[in-house]
Amino acid sequence: MGKIFKNMIPYWKPLILVLLLLFVQAWCDLSLPAYTSDIIDVGIQNQGIKHILPEALTPEEYEKAELLMTDEETASWEESYALNGSVYERNVTGEERLEELDDTFLVPLLMNYQMSAMEESTFKKLMAEQMHTDESALDGMTIEQIGASMGVELKTFEKETQNEDGNTTTVTCVDMRDLLQAMVSGGMLEKDQLLSMRGELNSMLDAMGSSLVKSMGVAYAAGCDAAAGVDVEAIQKSYLWKAGLKMVGMALIMGIATVLVGFIGARIGAGIGRDLRGKIFKRVVSFSNAEMDRFSTASLITRSTNDIQQIQMTCAILIRMVAYAPILGIGGILKVLQTGAGMGWIIVLAVLVILGYVMVLMAVAMPRFKLMQKLVDRINLVAREILTGLSVIRAFGREKKEEQRFDDANRDLTKTMLFTNRVMTFMMPGMMMIMNVLTVGIVWFGAHKIDQGTMQVGSMTAFITYAMMIVMAFLMLAAMSIMLPRAAVAAERIDEVIRTQSSIAEPMQPEKIKEHRGVICFSHVNFRYPNAQEDVLSDIDFVAEPGKTTAIIGSTGCGKSTLVNLIPRLYDVTGGSITMDGIDIRKLAMAELREEIGFVPQKGVLFSGTIASNLRFGKDDATDEQIREAAEIAQASDFIAEKKEGYDSAIAQGGSNVSGGQKQRLAIARAIAKQPQVFIFDDSFSALDLKTDAALRRALAKKVVDKTVIIVAQRISTILHADQILVLNDGRIVGKGTHEELLRGCETYREIARSQMSAKELGMEEQEVSVNE
Repeated sequence: MGKIFKNMIPYWKPLILVLLLLFVQAWCDLSLPAYTSDIIDVGIQNQGIKHILPEALTPEEYEKAELLMTDEETASWEESYALNGSVYERNVTGEERLEELDDTFLVPLLMNYQMSAMEESTFKKLMAEQMHTDESALDGMTIEQIGASMGVELKTFEKETQNEDGNTTTVTCVDMRDLLQAMVSGGMLEKDQLLSMRGELNSMLDAMGSSLVKSMGVAYAAGCDAAAGVDVEAIQKSYLWKAGLKMVGMALIMGIATVLVGFIGARIGAGIGRDLRGKIFKRVVSFSNAEMDRFSTASLITRSTNDIQQIQMTCAILIRMVAYAPILGIGGILKVLQTGAGMGWIIVLAVLVILGYVMVLMAVAMPRFKLMQKLVDRINLVAREILTGLSVIRAFGREKKEEQRFDDANRDLTKTMLFTNRVMTFMMPGMMMIMNVLTVGIVWFGAHKIDQGTMQVGSMTAFITYAMMIVMAFLMLAAMSIMLPRAAVAAERIDEVIRTQSSIAEPMQPEKIKEHRGVICFSHVNFRYPNAQEDVLSDIDFVAEPGKTTAIIGSTGCGKSTLVNLIPRLYDVTGGSITMDGIDIRKLAMAELREEIGFVPQKGVLFSGTIASNLRFGKDDATDEQIREAAEIAQASDFIAEKKEGYDSAIAQGGSNVSGGQKQRLAIARAIAKQPQVFIFDDSFSALDLKTDAALRRALAKKVVDKTVIIVAQRISTILHADQILVLNDGRIVGKGTHEELLRGCETYREIARSQMSAKELGMEEQEVSVNE
């Protein structure tokens, strides 16, 4: 994970912008359930009325409300209303002040509300207590008769209510406040005695629950508003429209933030992919052959493509999901605590179950994720080998066996991917099961709280939504846990390449060649491949001078190519030194050293483009005349002229549209066109026929009269006229001299010569050959 985040550091500015947008998105996302809750609880159940303090009151209701208030409450009551025509209108508008007044007038107004519509049975029970008589004595009397006996006119009315089974029934009610007002006025009841009844109401309110108490207060306010001529239906519609428009606005802001986060996240991911590809390519280009041997070509291709693609995709999603999940989860937890539902333990339990579930799945799948990347390397290696060696495979009739080899690699990768995918398929069903069980649990316990009056339906709906958000936050993290392991492995593989320093290092203070002559001097050079037990080259000592040709010959595997690879520092010597014009090549800047050398590798390599672009590969500013001259020397001008577009003819990737001999000649022409001081031909004439080989060497000899030429060859005929021939055997120079000198004094050279040419061609008598044999 650390390596993935390290790649994001250069993009800290857009990341900060993304975080700000994610906070905006989360704020909108977390606000929507609260609006939904308000629409249900306030907009629908409470008819859009938020406070128990009525907006308007009739004068009669205004006076009756003061009946059950203390002197302090009465003063606040009168400050809160002003007479406007025939009604009292509320003059308080601030939400905080209204909340305070709701708390202040909760008890007197609810008591007032209960007194205004007291059921007949409750009224008779209360009157029996006040008259100190048995309740049965009042059973035969009507409410009107009871009022008449007390000198007060009481009127009854019908009211619909719900019984314990939830069925709607009609009951007879009476406004008891008329009786209390008459009793206070007649001196039969003291105000203090009346206020003492509030203690019983407080106990009852505590038992009812805050949700039910608030609903009763709102019902009282709605009744008062309607009696004062306020259009309650318009209030409800206005509230619903405002809340709905706010939700639409929140949704639009959240949508814009989501789109911007996705856009910026995609750009950051693409930028990280671009940077990593650039870093890997730059690093790989700087690798010596030792590092190229350590990382296979197939593995480097996989790391540069598949692995970087994994990181790019993961980073884009990481920014959108993993950064958003904690914000949403923490915000959801805070919102859940604000609901005061007391069911937070359900969320905690669900989160713990989710974490345990994800950890079990990851423990099973993680080892296979690491194996998967190695299997991708393997299938790329097999596919590359088969495609590049297709002609050989067909020639040896190994199509079936190679298909089987590819199929084996493919099946191994498929099995591993299927295993990890099957493990991860348990993720979503398991999460959905946890979410559904969580919902059922919230509804189960929430229903009991609603029944007790401590929670409203909208609050439970909001609680469910917040719970789902919290679970979804962990679900997002769980979904990322499918990608993160592969991305982490990919990041480690990429970082391994980037951290690998080339064993061929640039000198800290490079020296400059003062006189460019091209003198190459090997001074007791030893070389051993990395991690090898023995030296490949031992005590190599010779000088290659300008105007002379130095040839190297020997049996296969004796170290010829390794020796010439040391000159351009494709490898560094492990003992001794190599100098160019008197300066150790390790003290020269790599660019200057290689500018002096024209290198033709054993296997001709061409690049996609044209013939002209390939010939100018070592010298961009080579003129048309120079590249034509180089092609003529390399005996390539004839087949170039036969092509319709000549030097502008296309060359396919790897030179696959030209023959082996043509490819080799173009590679030689490329080195000649560079016009270096030192020419190195690593068995470059092997693909040429003897006639072309001879013509090429004759033409080349005229061109390189003042240049240093080093030729690695297998054929004696190629090096007959070399000024100096080095004979290698098991990494050591066993012979040094001209052709004639070596025939006389080097047995290894004589054996090679006799295997390729007759005694007459070698200028040796049959008797000499017999004696030597």
